[in-house]
Amino acid sequence: MIKVAMTGVNGQMGREALRQTFELENVGSVRVLLSAKKHNDKIAKKLQKQYGDRIEILRGTVADELLCARLVAGMDYVIHMAAVIPPASDASHRASEECNKRGAVAMVNAVKAAVPQPKYIHISTVALYGNRNEKHPFGRVGDPLVVSPFDRYAMDKLYGERYCLDADLACWAVLRQTAMLHPDMMKNNVSDGLMFHTALNAPLEWVSARDSGYLIKRILERDSVGEIDDFWKKIYNIGAGIKGMETGYDTFNDGFAIIGGSAEKFFKPHWLATRNFHGLWFYDGGELEALFHYQRDGVHEYWKEIARHHKIYALGKLVPAPLIDFFLFRRLRNHSNSPYRWVKDRDTARVIATFGSQEAAEALSHDWKDYKLMAKGDFGDYDAMRDPKNAVLLSHGYDEKKPLGELTLEELQAAAAFRGGECLADRYDGDPYKKITWRCHDGHAFEASVYTVLKGGHWCPVCHMPTPWDFDRIAKSSPFVAQVWYDSHSRDEDYLYDYGKEERPVIRERK
Repeated sequence: MIKVAMTGVNGQMGREALRQTFELENVGSVRVLLSAKKHNDKIAKKLQKQYGDRIEILRGTVADELLCARLVAGMDYVIHMAAVIPPASDASHRASEECNKRGAVAMVNAVKAAVPQPKYIHISTVALYGNRNEKHPFGRVGDPLVVSPFDRYAMDKLYGERYCLDADLACWAVLRQTAMLHPDMMKNNVSDGLMFHTALNAPLEWVSARDSGYLIKRILERDSVGEIDDFWKKIYNIGAGIKGMETGYDTFNDGFAIIGGSAEKFFKPHWLATRNFHGLWFYDGGELEALFHYQRDGVHEYWKEIARHHKIYALGKLVPAPLIDFFLFRRLRNHSNSPYRWVKDRDTARVIATFGSQEAAEALSHDWKDYKLMAKGDFGDYDAMRDPKNAVLLSHGYDEKKPLGELTLEELQAAAAFRGGECLADRYDGDPYKKITWRCHDGHAFEASVYTVLKGGHWCPVCHMPTPWDFDRIAKSSPFVAQVWYDSHSRDEDYLYDYGKEERPVIRERK
């Protein structure tokens, strides 16, 4: 019988992972960590009643290293899913840092110190890849990690993932989760202006919380009988494949159809961001699917399921669109976390990050017929664009047909130069997980494994994290970053995005 530890079981993915893990007959017990916040009291009581002696519940913060040590002690597997996501991470940077950054550090440290050491699954995020549009909608593991300015959630998650990769754990896997379909999607997206961050031409690959939980179940099921030894010590992207691929525009149409609307019926195009979002279609999403066959839910079918479970949404079809706008969308677009409000307030830092300039934001058409949309074929045949066979992939700066262990030192040096830096190692023994020395274009020397750099997409831990966001300058020296950064930024931009007093976004002058 195996023993499993989990964090984040009060979240959408975690709830499903816990439920489906308990369906495995060889799971003896699951130990979970819930924060001590009052709203988790009912969840804890419900879980204890539901699973009885098979579940043990610890209460406290995931950033508490002693508590994390108790959580992982004696476990066979540790699955770290806890996260503070937008809009909560936008509202409280402290909460984001405590969970997404310090929590990841505490969990990795606890796993590393445990004897024997459990196998560790770290849930990361698609947000690490940053903004994508119609120019490079497909991405894969190894692409540059260019976290969008002011995306504190992604920056903290980037740190947590990097810490995991640098920790020399015996057995680990990093799963980068994409946009998640779940029953409460509509309800959870009407609290602030977050929905307007979604660029209309952003490529979004969805996956259901149910399938994400099923993936965790399948990993435990197959690994516990020794079927997937090659799965470990790698990074993967979690998605639903072609049946989960949409754009921001499609997503609004799917969601609003439940209440009798559409993107064009309820929105104006100038209300939404044109860049600085995150999302892509996974070129390599089939790697996890081939191992675990977990991709069952399609995005269109799932929206219909949401409608069936929330029949009250159908009442929206009886309400005139102007009334829905007056009572719902007007409040959301004027929220302090809405790009529309940023433009009205001339919030310079956020406006530049989101639109390029105040002038560009104000020049956006208010009429849908003048707005080019990938989903309408304005950039080429939409179905062809969604076919991975037609994907235009980013270069990783080395011959990817060769296994990492067969690369030469000269090839590592060329890969480093493609990133604007150097490989300072005097030899490479073919072990992609052994740390060697690199140097970035600013002269910062750092230790990282070949896997972390070439397959992880990570680079200098000083320049690329934490704040400030300096990709305008980095892209000028790094062809690796430039090939995607300039898809949505002009080459003459030279901004340094940072946080000022009270964590307010600012543009800083270069020193």
